[in-house]
Amino acid sequence: MASELSPTPAAAPPLIEVRSIDWVPDEERHGRLWHQAPLWFLGNFQYFSIPIGFIGPSMGLSLGWTILAGALGIVIGTIFMAFHASQGPTLGLPQMIQSRAQFGYRGVLIPLLATLFTYLAFNVTDQVLLGDGLHSAFGWNADLVAVIVTVAAAVLAIFGHDWVHKAFRALLYVSLPLMVIVTIGIVTGHGGGAPSDTHYGFTWVAFMAQLSASAAYNITYAPYVSDYSRYLPASTKPRAVIASVFFGASGAAIWLISLGAWLAIRLGAEDGLAGLQTAGNNVIPHLGQAVALLSALALAATMGMNAYGGMLTVLTAVDSVRPIKPTRAARVITIVVLSVVWFAIAKSITTDSVSTVFTALTLMLYLLVPWTAANLMDFFVVRRGHYAITDLFNPRGIYGSWGWRGLTAYAIGLLVEIPFMVLPQLGSWSYTGPLAERMGGVDIAWLVGLLVTGVVYLLLSRSLDLANEQTAEAASDRELGAMQAAETP
Repeated sequence: MASELSPTPAAAPPLIEVRSIDWVPDEERHGRLWHQAPLWFLGNFQYFSIPIGFIGPSMGLSLGWTILAGALGIVIGTIFMAFHASQGPTLGLPQMIQSRAQFGYRGVLIPLLATLFTYLAFNVTDQVLLGDGLHSAFGWNADLVAVIVTVAAAVLAIFGHDWVHKAFRALLYVSLPLMVIVTIGIVTGHGGGAPSDTHYGFTWVAFMAQLSASAAYNITYAPYVSDYSRYLPASTKPRAVIASVFFGASGAAIWLISLGAWLAIRLGAEDGLAGLQTAGNNVIPHLGQAVALLSALALAATMGMNAYGGMLTVLTAVDSVRPIKPTRAARVITIVVLSVVWFAIAKSITTDSVSTVFTALTLMLYLLVPWTAANLMDFFVVRRGHYAITDLFNPRGIYGSWGWRGLTAYAIGLLVEIPFMVLPQLGSWSYTGPLAERMGGVDIAWLVGLLVTGVVYLLLSRSLDLANEQTAEAASDRELGAMQAAETP
């Protein structure tokens, strides 16, 4: 345990990050609040966001209804994401280490599996999107694209937290002005396009599918949003973190989902990157190529962010079975292995990019909603941000090996989702729950899971001995303070 908690002397941040799943002491909290908004803005200001706007039109939803459903979904999903972000400065820990308080030292393996699926699903989908998109837009070889973006994402993840922030800010500064020009051109009628011969209107099935996919987009950031806020000073105000992340992540997503809906309906685009290229070139010759390439680079950078989060998840899982020393070598090896896995899976995908996006987001939403409900209920209502950090690294600590309250709430939340699920086509198989069938195929499974999990966890937590936890928290604070004092030169 000591190796995971011991601080290092204050110094300039290293070229390659040293920390992984261990606690970040106060003297290493070099993060800045203003870095959060551009990080999460660029995190959604890329190619993945555009095909989400294709989902509604593919089911006959009109442009206006698609934009409304997309915006509502993003707002809902980003609220949960932003609240998770405020946990980073408070605890100085990766998100899933903190989840041991709800699920136990070893019980956290259950939500860790769902989280690892999310990281892999994102990067598999991103690789498919980039291969298809860059082939459609520029005629580049999809296999070569896949190799290059996988290597680039792995390298960025290996360099770590600070370099992810830097890469995202640099890409944002270059791409934002160009995307503004393209958008103004589209609004003023210079982006091309024409009224579609296809009839678009409104159905609840299509509206809820678009809303759910949009909500899933930012809810799926929840397991690792605090990984990128844990270097902020502990004194950072939670409201400031929540606001910064919310406006950054929601603004870009709503913008590009709306753009995607326009490309699908008015331009008849079947690929988001190729459609963006065409619209940009209609506004100013060759502008489309530049914007499309920058959007692809931003998505490749996001793959690096996912690889970094996946590494933290894997190391947390391993440490939950057998305590390990989170070395730099362990970080690098884990990232390389994850890269090989997502590359191999992505190369076996044969469905089109829109179907891949919709399927991945739907599955991620079902799996993560019960976790996010239990975690946020615990942090903001039950324990109110008070945790014994040293006990999170101790299987015999106050949180135990198996947190029956969190695991029970998660299981119940997942089970109650099943009758309401509407799973998209997975090869030759699909599933619509009996209650979803009665509702005409409208998918509200994630809303049911969110509500039920939160209520169940709150009720089960009434038996917690919070007074005993306060004693453990005080002892933890003394231990951490003593270690920092001993290491201070």
